[in-house]
Amino acid sequence: MSEEAATVAQIDLALVDDCIERFFAVSSARARRFGRPSEELWRVLRRASMGGKRFRPRMVLTAYAGLGGTDAHAAANVAAAYELLHTALVVHDDVIDRDWSRRGEPNVAGSFRDTGTTGGLALPTAEHRGVSAAVIAGDLALAATTRFIEASGVTGDRRARLLEILDDAVFASAAGEMTDVDLALGVMPTVDEVLAMERAKTSVYSFEAPLQSGAVLAGAPESVVEALGAFGREIGIAYQIVDDLLGVYGDETVTGKSVLGDLREGKRTMLIAYAATTDCWDDIAPYLGDPDLTEDRAAELRATLETCGAKSAAESRIAEHAALARAELAALPYELAERLEHLVSELLERVR
Repeated sequence: MSEEAATVAQIDLALVDDCIERFFAVSSARARRFGRPSEELWRVLRRASMGGKRFRPRMVLTAYAGLGGTDAHAAANVAAAYELLHTALVVHDDVIDRDWSRRGEPNVAGSFRDTGTTGGLALPTAEHRGVSAAVIAGDLALAATTRFIEASGVTGDRRARLLEILDDAVFASAAGEMTDVDLALGVMPTVDEVLAMERAKTSVYSFEAPLQSGAVLAGAPESVVEALGAFGREIGIAYQIVDDLLGVYGDETVTGKSVLGDLREGKRTMLIAYAATTDCWDDIAPYLGDPDLTEDRAAELRATLETCGAKSAAESRIAEHAALARAELAALPYELAERLEHLVSELLERVR
């Protein structure tokens, strides 16, 4: 990406942050009318929205700028809609996964649980308080996403199409989340079932919908919108496989993610689904999902996953989906295709 394009992206992301900050300022002021519990809810939710990489807004702005869009106000608001959607889905996902922290800090549920125990509540009661607050907070963020589309000032068919794309993203993510819950139970899913779940749960709202929204906002023809959706689908699946691979084989100092967490949880990723079809499975299954898994045993599991071909199969699928994503770039204007090629190269670099 050129230095000029990177500078524009930085300016636009600052505008996205401004949109989100104004939203929380207004919401926090409204909350004062309802007393301390509502104020605390909005304060904690605001904190949960901070500190991210603004990846989904970047997708919106990349497509919009690459297609010649110039309305920074409209673009920033549409981009902010996807950032708030991400916040909502993460808050709810933590509830489903029974997690109390994120990035090493208490999440929404954990914050309300902790203030409950500090205030003298028994742990089960405090945990119920935390889960309840997280459900409400996630609902508030989810319900507010369309307000940013309205705030963009877009009208007519473009407004209707933006709302449709956002709604489809929410619908897909809910379907993927429910599938994820069920795939964690019972019979081991196939590789394709795992990837279909990950695409619906995360890739649609992280790649496909933001890219398409940027294109619609820029007034691009439907052929370009569809090509961006196809690109987003393929690169999104590749990204999910990369994340699963780095969750076992990554460098914690680079990724910030433990390479023990997925193994201790017994997370059914592509790696595990593939391994379950091999003769090595009996050497893996007894230790997968052990919360006390040691570093030495984890190293043995990694070696076995490599021996059985699971790691190379994941790497092959990454390359396959990256190639399919690149094939969609031919239908896009050169400047936008160049920016998205940078995204593909960045992805492949993560697993080298």
